[in-house]
Amino acid sequence: MSGQPAAPVIDTHVILRDGDKILFSQRGGPYGYGRWHMPSGKLDQGEPLPAGAARELFEETGITVDPDNLRLVHVVHHRQDDEAERIGFFFEATDWQGESVNREPDKCLALTWFTVHELPDDIIEYPKAGLRGYLDETGPFAGHNWE
Repeated sequence: MSGQPAAPVIDTHVILRDGDKILFSQRGGPYGYGRWHMPSGKLDQGEPLPAGAARELFEETGITVDPDNLRLVHVVHHRQDDEAERIGFFFEATDWQGESVNREPDKCLALTWFTVHELPDDIIEYPKAGLRGYLDETGPFAGHNWE
């Protein structure tokens, strides 16, 4: 059996921790409108994963993190639909600078801290798979939306 090589989108997600609190973004764009996820975005061509995660975090929240201080905590291979798949790299950030500010109000309705004990009810499933893998310590990898 042979097929086409996979060409997944590569995403970075940052689990920004302040003690037992995690920063969440409420989606304002058409995909997942009103639902929650961690700051995230697509990796740019030629960009190292930690640098891409730090860039996306800053672009969305104004928070600065040294890419060397990001810890890879989970990977999710997500099947978006029959035509597209994504690989999400989830990084934990506990050493960072700045105050969170919604720098993308056209894409984000709110930035809110939630404790790990009272997470928002409506987290988008794909990032939730990475967050749960991290919080539940189920191992370094999860597949999502594969049958």
